[in-house]
Amino acid sequence: VQLQASGGGLVQSGGSLRLSCAASGSIFRLMGWYRQAPGKQRELVATLTDAGDYDYADSVKGRFTISRDNAKSTLYLQMNSLKPEDTAVYYCTADPGVILSNVREPSAYHYWGQGTVVTVSS
Repeated sequence: VQLQASGGGLVQSGGSLRLSCAASGSIFRLMGWYRQAPGKQRELVATLTDAGDYDYADSVKGRFTISRDNAKSTLYLQMNSLKPEDTAVYYCTADPGVILSNVREPSAYHYWGQGTVVTVSS
């Protein structure tokens, strides 16, 4: 199983980035993005099931959009109106199963990618 995240970089406040996560080695019913800022715990950004159920952290609602292209086995995170507090390492995560009541918990995800760095300057 491989989750290869890409698309991070340096952007000014108010700008946009799109993260991609190429998945291989399994069928993933549940995929998501987490992030970890320096000195902080890893936190949920967004999740998406194969049935289209999604969830977002309150801090990104209305600015970020999670989507997936099943034909390409790729997960995306479109990030608009970026703020300096969005600066973090963003991790793609996935699991072959899904329990809707548990999708906000890191324990719901068996596989994690290597992370891509997003830096938002003020």
